[in-house]
Amino acid sequence: MYKIVKKEILNESVTRMVIEAPFVAKKAEPGQFIILRVDENGERIPLTISDFDREKNTVSIIFQVAGAETSLLNQKEEGDYINDFVGPLGNATKTEGYKKVAIVGGGVGAAIALPVAKKFSQCGAEVHSIVGFRTKDIVILEDEFKAVSDKYVLMTDDGTAGQQGFVTNALKELIESGENYDLVFAIGPLPMMKFVCLLTKEYGVKTVVSMNPIMIDGTGMCGGCRLTVGGETKFACIDGPEFDGHLVDFDEVMERNSMYKNFERDEMCNLLNMEVE
Repeated sequence: MYKIVKKEILNESVTRMVIEAPFVAKKAEPGQFIILRVDENGERIPLTISDFDREKNTVSIIFQVAGAETSLLNQKEEGDYINDFVGPLGNATKTEGYKKVAIVGGGVGAAIALPVAKKFSQCGAEVHSIVGFRTKDIVILEDEFKAVSDKYVLMTDDGTAGQQGFVTNALKELIESGENYDLVFAIGPLPMMKFVCLLTKEYGVKTVVSMNPIMIDGTGMCGGCRLTVGGETKFACIDGPEFDGHLVDFDEVMERNSMYKNFERDEMCNLLNMEVE
């Protein structure tokens, strides 16, 4: 059992929790993830590690309440316990050898982008963070990004905070203004990552994306997280979660993810004791 030592509501649908998990904290690195179950009958869900503290033996996760299991998790309070917390899983972000990087995060993907930006900064790279949200009310982690970024650009679809537009608008403007990035790291909704990669391919900028497809066991056994990268089948849990964005078949991933929407809807309805129409 793993104790929740801190719970923080970041916006109406996004929560940060700090979990007491000494063995995970001991080996965790930016880019890796955990798989948790709220209780013994719960669904296994992967969540990227947003931070860790080796001295306090804690690991932080940030999640969006979007389904049955995350709803159950969000009902937990400080001092409560969750059943399983397995990790760290996946490969850590490769941060050595880069002088200037652009970190692009969309929505709750900002939670994954932040520890990566922090690690690049610690390695001595110049970090430009571009983070996008639909509107001001759901902006998260603004101060944290500013603390680890040499340049921070906030974008909102409706212009209620930062600049109006998409993260691709800001990235294109920076590239065309003369910013020469060694690497662009993108994480967020699949369409966002797809269009970031189309843009950077046009300018010949190396781009890495963090993929979070459907995942069950996290060890490569179930095959649920498979995706096509450069014409080859890869597994996000053991080969990733980070891949060359110019080689990922985003359309295939989006089609596979959409297959499970009805199941997720039914599971949420069951949780709320609602009758599915």
